[in-house]
Amino acid sequence: MPRLLSTLVVALLLGAAMQAADEPPALAKARTLYNAGSYDEAIAAASDVRSTEWVAAAQMVIARAYLDRYRRTSQPEDLVAGRRALVAAAGAALMPRDRVDLLVGLGQSLYLSDEFGAAANVFDNALAQGFLLNRQDRLLLLDWWATAEDRAAQARVNDRPSRFERLRIRMEEELRRDAENPIANYWLVVAARGGGDIQGAWDAAVAAWVRSCLFSDGADTLRADLDRLVTQAIIPERSRLQKDADAGRALRDQWDSIKEQWK
Repeated sequence: MPRLLSTLVVALLLGAAMQAADEPPALAKARTLYNAGSYDEAIAAASDVRSTEWVAAAQMVIARAYLDRYRRTSQPEDLVAGRRALVAAAGAALMPRDRVDLLVGLGQSLYLSDEFGAAANVFDNALAQGFLLNRQDRLLLLDWWATAEDRAAQARVNDRPSRFERLRIRMEEELRRDAENPIANYWLVVAARGGGDIQGAWDAAVAAWVRSCLFSDGADTLRADLDRLVTQAIIPERSRLQKDADAGRALRDQWDSIKEQWK
């Protein structure tokens, strides 16, 4: 799994308080605290929201804070509390961005419970509303979806090819729209390799390395992830397929040459 591309290390931001001018100060404070990673304080601030109109939105902040705290501490009670807050928010009227946050929270809760296929389905629902997110948050959500698809494929042999094909198709579509999408550049390589197309994975890795020249930021992280994937997985697998004792060394030289040419 990539170091910084993965949203298992970075949380999606909750919707900003500018959604409505009359949002209670306690809720605006809770959102700010959550986005700063101060989960205990965010839970406390959101718990102070008393307005019936905004209680569901406050429950969303509480839910996401508990889930992210669970990722830090692995305390089961945080996961349980996060689920309860999601259920409390689910039946209420929410602002459109809060509905996306609810879907993300539901998907995260499923993922953290090892229900990877179900999590991927829910993240897919959230991606359908991706126009409500800024670019960075949408990239993080895309990475959540891709990670869930990958974990589901690894856990279930029977539908592994179809899941990697689904992952590959979506990443190809993402790259047609945005060649500088670091998530799609990385996961297209993973999808091709996972689907058994080792040559396609090599081609995708080379293309991603070259496209990273276009990036205004994030190129170093993507290149480190690509280099690790190519040297530790793709080259050994290509070498075995070629059944040539010298193939591995030749492929490593070829990869080093590509990296040198496209610094």
